Amino acid sequence: MAEPKEDSFLDDIEEAAAEERELGEAEGASEVSEIDALRAERDALQDRFMRALADAENARKRSDKDRREAEQYGSSRLARDMLPVHDGLRRALDAITEEQRATSAALVEGIELTLRELVNVFSKHGITVIDPQPGEKFDPRHHEAMFEAPVPGTRAGEIIQVSAQGFMLHDRILRPAQVGVSSNREEASERG
Repeated sequence: MAEPKEDSFLDDIEEAAAEERELGEAEGASEVSEIDALRAERDALQDRFMRALADAENARKRSDKDRREAEQYGSSRLARDMLPVHDGLRRALDAITEEQRATSAALVEGIELTLRELVNVFSKHGITVIDPQPGEKFDPRHHEAMFEAPVPGTRAGEIIQVSAQGFMLHDRILRPAQVGVSSNREEASERG
């Protein structure tokens, strides 16, 4: 009888060992899945961190660009408002006759000095004058055609008259030069 008890005792030990093995395997599988979950969470957090870092860098670059543009072009509204002052001084000088120049030399000199000072202030702030001359080729990037007329001795697309000078602020047009353009189509084809 002792033998069956020993066998059952050994069977119990083997069962307990098998249960421990199963439990250990289950715990090992549980630990592996927990490690995998932690790695996935770490990777997701690292991805979010890298995206946030890239967003912050892009925002910094964008704000630097906006700041530079504000420095360069922030005065464009004031500059546009000053263009009629320039035009008025220019028209005043163009309207003065030689007789008036002689009799009112100090007044004319004052207007010329004021216009020069205005142009100096413009250039100090990056504003340049677009001053096309008759005979130059019309450039739609810098000129605005106010009228078109056939003028003998000119080619189509040549500037025949300048109504108003244009202005640029750095590399942007504040106002295109206002010009008249030749429309001599037949002479252009004869010369071409």
